Amino acid sequence: MPNIILGSAKREKNDEFYTQLKDIEDELRHYKEQFRGKVVYCNCDDPFESNFFKYFASNFNHLGLKKLITTSYTKSPIAGMQLPLPQIIGLEPSNKAPFKIEINEVPDVNGDGAVGMGDVEWLLKHDANVASPLGGNGDFRSDECVDLLKQADIVVTNPPFSLFREYIAQLAEHNKKFIIIGNKNAITYKEVFKLIKENKLWLGYRNINSDMWLAVPEGEKYEKIVDGVKLKHIMACWFTNLDTTKRHEVFATYKKYTPDEYPAYDNYEAINVDVVADVPGDYSGVMGVPITFLDKYNPAQYEIIDINPHFFAVTEQGLPKPRQLSLHSVGKKDPYARILIKKKEGASV
Repeated sequence: MPNIILGSAKREKNDEFYTQLKDIEDELRHYKEQFRGKVVYCNCDDPFESNFFKYFASNFNHLGLKKLITTSYTKSPIAGMQLPLPQIIGLEPSNKAPFKIEINEVPDVNGDGAVGMGDVEWLLKHDANVASPLGGNGDFRSDECVDLLKQADIVVTNPPFSLFREYIAQLAEHNKKFIIIGNKNAITYKEVFKLIKENKLWLGYRNINSDMWLAVPEGEKYEKIVDGVKLKHIMACWFTNLDTTKRHEVFATYKKYTPDEYPAYDNYEAINVDVVADVPGDYSGVMGVPITFLDKYNPAQYEIIDINPHFFAVTEQGLPKPRQLSLHSVGKKDPYARILIKKKEGASV
């Protein structure tokens, strides 16, 4: 049995990954002040297995949370195994049906001078108001989970990657603040890119080039075992709309534009930049840059124009979609994903 508690899970075969606690701690430590006095909702998190629940429950007082809500999805495969919380008042110990946990305070009930998971376990075992069964299956799209979402100030979880489009759309519809994990490819989704372009979503603190090792359930393929946990390398990153200091840092450029080093595309009025660090600081036109540019993106410096090969902004205007960006005339392979950006007038670079 893994000796770590796992994070939220996906719900379909080959779509079930669990976040390691150290990755949660490394990211969320940057937002401590933004959690103070807030209702945090983890809506894809069975507390029996969720490291998100463990993080927020253990740090409830330290973060100054107003309330923590978690809801589980139907039939957790490892309920009661990773986080042994038997005999929870309000629930049948043998019943693995979905349920919610609402925590309004975590007193130091065991008198050890600190507040931790021992106090949380005592609370869950003795306070009938904390845990209660859900009427439905716990799907984040269900009416009862949407009602809980409406109570929340900040949503934090690792939602099902296969449902990421719906998940992010729901957060936007309800105008919620969030810190969530998603596949890097989600940047190229129409729903996600639109929010990035409109400066309503950005990347978290973790470097986009640093992929995550997520835990997988028993029976699934894995690449290595660390401390008994089967892990798989996933191209995942953090998405958020909470302010970060990172997005206000000046992206310092050192290169100068030359036509030879930065060829223009054959079919779009922009130049190609293959490496983010090589963005020419003196170029005022449109540039096609790798999507990893978002890790350096400062909205005070640059405007996001569109994305290749999807060209969502163009098609949204009812205009014909351009072909994939081409560099055939200079003997280069066509670039795949490129974000089209333009330096803002007067911006420091």
